[in-house]
Amino acid sequence: MEKLNNDLFLRASKRLPVERTPIWIMRQAGRYLPEYQAVRAKADFLTMCKTPELAAEVTIQPVDILGVDAAIIFSDILVIPEAMGMPLEMHEGKGPIFHNPIRTESDANQLKKIDPTKELKYVLDAVRLTKKNLNGRVPLIGFSGSPWTLLTYMVEGRGSKNFSEVKKLIYNKPELAHSLLNKLSDTISDYLSAKIEAGCNAVQIFDTWGGILSQKDFLEFSLPYVQKIISQLKRNDEPVIFFAKGVHHNLDKMADIGADVLGLDWTMNLGEVRNKVGNRVALQGNLDPTVLYANKNYIEQEVISVLEAYGKGSGHIFNLGHGVLPDVDPENVKALVQFVKDESIIFHR
Repeated sequence: MEKLNNDLFLRASKRLPVERTPIWIMRQAGRYLPEYQAVRAKADFLTMCKTPELAAEVTIQPVDILGVDAAIIFSDILVIPEAMGMPLEMHEGKGPIFHNPIRTESDANQLKKIDPTKELKYVLDAVRLTKKNLNGRVPLIGFSGSPWTLLTYMVEGRGSKNFSEVKKLIYNKPELAHSLLNKLSDTISDYLSAKIEAGCNAVQIFDTWGGILSQKDFLEFSLPYVQKIISQLKRNDEPVIFFAKGVHHNLDKMADIGADVLGLDWTMNLGEVRNKVGNRVALQGNLDPTVLYANKNYIEQEVISVLEAYGKGSGHIFNLGHGVLPDVDPENVKALVQFVKDESIIFHR
């Protein structure tokens, strides 16, 4: 086991005793930081992802600037479909675009089987360089989208309001959907295993679009594939976090898929979820990201509310209920981190 100066995040992931509640923030390396924008001025988003020196630099910025308890590698969930042969355009106003979305069996047959150590070597190089430059200060988190979330982007081709194309696929061609989800599961488990081997201390699976599925469809098209990934991961004791945005149901089943931590969005009550899942998993979350628009006194009160909702004892990792928004004042994010550090001590005495 690697010796880390600060292993609070890893201990809390395993529900081991901690002196205070650890905090990291989804999208902590990002547009709200002037230091990030200075790097971004030199290169477009995908170039930053594919240049290990730039990815490592922006991954470490929040550790230096905010004092968070973990770093998360700067990358994107859509590097996987891109590596599989789907040209990706990151459009400033519209977000990611795949110009040739998957709609038919013949589209699906165009997808390449990839070896993450080759096609996604740039991500693994960024992990290795980040680890070297972090020098044991905090753990490093690697991540992937879930099979369902990746499939949604690959079929829709871009963001969507009603997700009609991917819904047409699962209802009219369920065998094709399952075959694609299986292929993605295998690729993602190889990719996350390679990230762990390259030095990641934990991995998170983002099911950003899990909440667009009905409860029945979530149990058919999302959860079994996340379970498959976790069962295939090559890891020692590196924690796995599963974050399914907008999924308020089947918490019992989610707690039993082999993840160490469940990430919760801001519409759920941590205490109620803790009562439901008991000691099976740690919980991560779940301050509403828009609270960071408020004044510092309000932010502090909301931090206390989240800590009180979880209650005493270990097994809580403080985070937002989704990513930090690009127009938030960095001073408010710094204040959030400090409030969590100061206010959480009493919950661990």
